[in-house]
Amino acid sequence: MDDNHIVERVLFSAEEIQKRVRELGAAISADYREAGTKNERTRPLLVVGLLKGALPFMADLIRAIQVPMEYDFIAVSSYENGTVPGEVRVLKDLERAVAGRNLLVVEDIVDTGHTLRHITRRLQARDPASIKVCTLLDKPHRREVEVEVDYVGFKLEDPWFVVGYGLDFGELYRNLPYIGALRSECIERCER
Repeated sequence: MDDNHIVERVLFSAEEIQKRVRELGAAISADYREAGTKNERTRPLLVVGLLKGALPFMADLIRAIQVPMEYDFIAVSSYENGTVPGEVRVLKDLERAVAGRNLLVVEDIVDTGHTLRHITRRLQARDPASIKVCTLLDKPHRREVEVEVDYVGFKLEDPWFVVGYGLDFGELYRNLPYIGALRSECIERCER
């Protein structure tokens, strides 16, 4: 099935996404430039991407951040099937030490909050200087646990299941340059 048949409508175009990523990069740069001047001995910002969905967003975001930084990845699994959240499991952990460092966790989407809460608690136990969160999409109406999100690309109040720009359905459609609402019949067909 081609992209035109799985996407009901485009919610955020490639151009809108790139514009918002530049804005987020500027805001993050300003905040961490300020933090760097307060303590010159602080190691560079460590950007932590949650694989796999955050990869396209994070790649564009780190190019928009204009302060010294390093990056690393955590791979997690939190879905039992294509659409139902399940237990959060860490599949790949960070390679860099985080003690005393400023961390920026980059997510593709914050939905129920379970994955983000699990990851931030796990990172907090390693004694970083700070943890902030940047997400491409935020679905606050779906929250089941309270989590703090510092930088939000777009809020999504509608109930759509979204694909594209890293967001997937059964590992497919991550490569779409835009974010689109998946047709309900696609979800229903796969859940049978």
